[in-house]
Amino acid sequence: MIPVIDVFAGPGGLGEGFSAYRNSAGQQVFKIALSIEKDTDAHNTLWFRSFYRQFLKNQHPEEYYDCLRGKLAIQDLYKKFPKQAADAANEAWQAELGSKHFPSDTVDERIRAALHGEANWVLIGGPPCQAYSLVGRSRMIPKDPEKYEKDHRHFLYREYLRIIAAHRPPVFVMENVKGILSSKVDGARIIDRILADLQKPLEALPQLKRAQLPDSEYELHALTNYGETLFGNGPPTAPAYIVHCEEHGLPQSRHRFILVGVRKNLTWSPGKLRVQEERIDMWDAIKDLPRIRSRVSEAKDSSDLWLTTIKELLQRPEMRNGYVQLHLRQEIKRVAGRMTAIRSTGAEFLESDRKPEWQSSWFYDRRIQGVCNHSSRRHMKEDLWRYFYAACFALSFGKSPSLDDFPAGLLPAHKNLYTKERNKELVFADRFRVQVKGRPSTTVTSHISKDGHYFIHPDPTQCRSLTVREAARLQTFPDNYYFVGGRTTQYHQVGNAVPPLLARKIAHIIDKMMTTSAGT
Repeated sequence: MIPVIDVFAGPGGLGEGFSAYRNSAGQQVFKIALSIEKDTDAHNTLWFRSFYRQFLKNQHPEEYYDCLRGKLAIQDLYKKFPKQAADAANEAWQAELGSKHFPSDTVDERIRAALHGEANWVLIGGPPCQAYSLVGRSRMIPKDPEKYEKDHRHFLYREYLRIIAAHRPPVFVMENVKGILSSKVDGARIIDRILADLQKPLEALPQLKRAQLPDSEYELHALTNYGETLFGNGPPTAPAYIVHCEEHGLPQSRHRFILVGVRKNLTWSPGKLRVQEERIDMWDAIKDLPRIRSRVSEAKDSSDLWLTTIKELLQRPEMRNGYVQLHLRQEIKRVAGRMTAIRSTGAEFLESDRKPEWQSSWFYDRRIQGVCNHSSRRHMKEDLWRYFYAACFALSFGKSPSLDDFPAGLLPAHKNLYTKERNKELVFADRFRVQVKGRPSTTVTSHISKDGHYFIHPDPTQCRSLTVREAARLQTFPDNYYFVGGRTTQYHQVGNAVPPLLARKIAHIIDKMMTTSAGT
């Protein structure tokens, strides 16, 4: 199998796609040799998933599923299977690249040990993206432009670059947020510098030449045809590297920067991701999951209180004629009239025998006997009213409402509600966003860990935001992929990840390129 080194791995979405990929003969092609991540909870998720991969298909111990069901602590599982746990710990390494605590020599030693002298391997990963993300920039720049310019996260890609220069992988896959295209430092677009550096790593890192490393240059390839012009066959322009997940059979409108680098002396060329005309409905990805309700904050929660609180909206002055369109008022009353007091607010494990209809062979594992990471948040009553109103609006009009569609009495009391920041990319018009049935979801981001306002469940009778498992479904993680840590960090892990099904498609392209080239 071809070794894969996964750096800045997060919870392992990119690596999961590569390790899960099977060729036309049903054979596993890629093996995660080493994954590196600094965050403790994300690393523990990697470690737990690596443990799962130590066993052949259908030979996973029942104790693993006891962990998913909350009957056995993970550390107790590791004690029962010490060899597999140790092998998994060796594969999933908690380390902060670029930190003085993990010098380059230490990192290089771990990579060489993981490769076992194999020259044919793949480097994957995405340097941390907070400094490039549109939301992150919109928050940082107005407050402290100088701090933004000096943010060390702009240059963590150089750690990725250093690994390329020092280890000369035949192929690398780099992922980042779309905002990397417009991010600037000292007035210059950082993407231009990144692309130039990736093509000639040693020129970008002249200090490495003293180590007498063999020089190597890379050809950069886009995985889509979006950015191609009618004439000319030159190198891809920066926008060509943006992959639209909804174009490739995923239930999410997620746009990410992804490129493939191939060492020039190999003269390999990867293919393109296949575009699918049919868009995947986000509802198809989550509708089989158990129905649960949100919790009510600021009071002793109960199912009756939850139902009573939501139905209070019908008595609010905002529901009078003239404030809300007649058709929408009727829809709200209709939905409220058929609501029942849902008892369950979810849990880290819920029993369920329902099988997903979409991609069931990928998501479903009958041995779980239920669903993991599926618990709801608490919401204050004003947000419950807004969620219910917004979800009914989406049912009526087939779209999520903007703030202009809310009656004044339901608007949040934020001082900057009507004020756009200096950075025009931050607009609050869609502060309450319903994920609409019949279309892909919007981008699942790490912001889902802050609140659920951008991720309102499409079913108003559940009146809540999406759970971690629902977000993971939209990100295409298998149901037996468990996210370790508290709920906030689980959300954060899911939002930051690369969708495994997209990664599996990329793995297919890399496999086809390497196999075809090896046979010529």
